[in-house]
Amino acid sequence: MAERRRTRLSKKRAIAAPPGRKIRVPVKPMLPIPPKSPPPLEDLGNLPLTTEIGEDLDRAFHASVARLTSGLSPAALMGAFLDWGTHLATAPGKQLELIDKTIRKLMRLGQYCIRSREGGQPVEPCIEPLPQDHRFSAVEWQAWPFNVTYQSFLLQQQWWYNATTHVNGVTKQHERVVEFVTRQLLDMAAPSNFIPTNPLVLQKTLETGGMNLFQGMRNLFEDWERVMAGRKPIGADKFQVGRDVARAPGRVIYRNHLIELIQYLPTTAKVRPEPVLIVPAWIMKYYILDLSPENSLVRYLVEQGFTVFMISWRNPTESDRSLSLDNYRTDGIMAAVKAIRTIVPRQRIHATGYCLGGTLLLIAAAAMARDGDDSLKSVSLFAAEADFTEAGELMLFINESQVNFLEDLMWQQGYLDAKQMAGAFQLLRSNDLIWSRWISQYLMGEREPINDLMAWNADATRLPFRMHSEYLRRLFLNNDLAEGRFHAEGRPVALTDIRVPIFALGTEYDHVAPWRSVYKIHLLSDADVTFVLTAGGHNAGVVSEPGHPDRSYHVMTRFAQDHYLDPDTWRARAQYHEGSWWPEWVEWLAANSGAPQEQPDIGAEDAGYAPLAEAPGSYVLEP
Repeated sequence: MAERRRTRLSKKRAIAAPPGRKIRVPVKPMLPIPPKSPPPLEDLGNLPLTTEIGEDLDRAFHASVARLTSGLSPAALMGAFLDWGTHLATAPGKQLELIDKTIRKLMRLGQYCIRSREGGQPVEPCIEPLPQDHRFSAVEWQAWPFNVTYQSFLLQQQWWYNATTHVNGVTKQHERVVEFVTRQLLDMAAPSNFIPTNPLVLQKTLETGGMNLFQGMRNLFEDWERVMAGRKPIGADKFQVGRDVARAPGRVIYRNHLIELIQYLPTTAKVRPEPVLIVPAWIMKYYILDLSPENSLVRYLVEQGFTVFMISWRNPTESDRSLSLDNYRTDGIMAAVKAIRTIVPRQRIHATGYCLGGTLLLIAAAAMARDGDDSLKSVSLFAAEADFTEAGELMLFINESQVNFLEDLMWQQGYLDAKQMAGAFQLLRSNDLIWSRWISQYLMGEREPINDLMAWNADATRLPFRMHSEYLRRLFLNNDLAEGRFHAEGRPVALTDIRVPIFALGTEYDHVAPWRSVYKIHLLSDADVTFVLTAGGHNAGVVSEPGHPDRSYHVMTRFAQDHYLDPDTWRARAQYHEGSWWPEWVEWLAANSGAPQEQPDIGAEDAGYAPLAEAPGSYVLEP
């Protein structure tokens, strides 16, 4: 192109030149044009904001959808059902099996209908409910046609379980998601949830002339109004913090931006020299361990001669979005340990962690052991996991799609709201926490009296964006702690470094931290482990004071040199006891403590920790 340009210019000037005379035209050499190179990586932040705006738009859209779906990712659900549906569509053998089951169940139901119409002796049902399913246990369900209705429902429930499980090729998590969601939809359509198909509701309606339905509508409106206004449920006002619950006498002796540290003095003449530090989960208010006076673990400990320190976590707001998991370790546990070691010098600490507080305590204990810090005398774990590969039905909500979805929701508001988190936990026990309430309060029109544990359960907290994101990814999604990839202060921690005795508690009906998952501390620790399996659930099994009815537990100690036992073998060999596990724990603490001695004169004031407020402090009262 440059050559043609020079030729045209030469011809033009040659035409203008006198005849017989040549004109030489100097041609300036043209430099090649360098190709446009992309900006260096460090300058990408100076590029137009198209990419950043796009990401913000995606996050805002996902956050809006998350509010409508209670934080559940539609993409995660669609992926699970697509995986299941595709493999089921290409499995003719499984399809034939389901057709065969359909025919057999219809024949069984038909025979049951005929026998139940003949009268006489009660007819043996063609299917029994699961042991934990008490929806159809009343005798009224055995009368026709309600017996046929609930038997038909149970047969459908069983058929759908067969259809959603054991489909070759479907990933285990997708299988669990499909089975779980299908079960929730079936529970929603259960005959017990509707007036015409529930004999108990029909009987109540006839007896009251329909006033039960009127009262149920009032209950529904009252509850909806309170949810919209952000108020506690009916009856929770009877359990005011500091007046009715969280009443153990104590003093706030330390406070930072994240915790208040409460000290409770023993009520006995002689005390154990080693203090007890309790680290509750930050997704709950600490006073679950100091409920009413009769079921307060704090009161029980001080009555046994122990000095108790309790961490009360501050309820984070949007301004705390950057708080990390390591901030909770350093400004929470380590700050409390430093204060206690100053107040009770020369004495090591019995550290106790509940739920997520126990997981964080394990991280702190491993980091302390790594760094040569011998501040801990023992470690106790209440329903706390270290390995998250079998973390129960909660893992249904943990995958890359779901975590990313929650991160977008938290990114916009700076935290995960308690209501958004409570929805997932309620789904895990929908029959107990949703549909039984629907029947009793809105169909039967009966208000169940609320107790202190229920009132505490309604007093939830928020979770900061960064901390919760790290917790989900590093612990649940990647299982970094159990596999040696978790870092504290830039260096990895290993649970095998913990050599102090460990007391681990699992609860038999725990949907949050299944006891077999909690039991894995035997595989991850080289210390002596005393494991206790108690009756009850994640919260009720822990709040299990002496004298509580229907309580029992198994206990056995595995010493460091002993061989590993699998959970079922352990349960078969462990000692069985009736009653509360609290005395067992106190006996274990005493065996790992020094002899009782006179109460020391030194107090928090003498150590430079003057009381800041009376218990329960101010952080627990923050909305």
